[in-house]
Amino acid sequence: MSTDLRAFWHTFQNGVEVAVSGSAPDTLLGVRDGFRRYFEEGLATPVPVAVVPQAAKTEHGGLYLSDEKTMGNARAQAAELARSLEGRYQFFVGTEGGLHVVETGGEARYFVRCWTVVAGSLGEACGGSGSVEIPARLISGLDDEQIPFAVPGTRRRGGMISSLTGGLETRRSAVALSTFHAVSSLFYGILESRPRPRARRSL
Repeated sequence: MSTDLRAFWHTFQNGVEVAVSGSAPDTLLGVRDGFRRYFEEGLATPVPVAVVPQAAKTEHGGLYLSDEKTMGNARAQAAELARSLEGRYQFFVGTEGGLHVVETGGEARYFVRCWTVVAGSLGEACGGSGSVEIPARLISGLDDEQIPFAVPGTRRRGGMISSLTGGLETRRSAVALSTFHAVSSLFYGILESRPRPRARRSL
């Protein structure tokens, strides 16, 4: 590890401070879970992670109907925090849930997923959670403005993903996964995961 990277890594020894756009508990806990997973599982180095909620300028009432709009809003959140809080935190995070549409076999299929953007001195990286399809029978005959409200999911109960998966996956776990993916991308080639021993194959 170079001298610069040693100095960079040393800044994390006492913990990581992350400014997060918004104050929803599932968002804050999900961001913390994602950072902790990367450091504790990926690097085998327990690092305290403090997430600090920041007032969001605007609250979007529904879900955006494309990855581009969802990610764009998350990027704008992270960029605004980085601009207004420069030097006060190590990372700035924006996260947003949205829908995306895939055209296949002549029909449109709608999926829900979360996008998280992590910004800091290393630049910016985006990460997405897994996608869950909205059953076609629930949205048949609905227009694009109605589809985001077709599944009865609320933030308090884990969001639309929780509703679709019967609570087995929640907004918190989706935010955690998308944050983990973003952090992994941000640190790729800079902080490498420790190699894990390969499991022996049974005959």
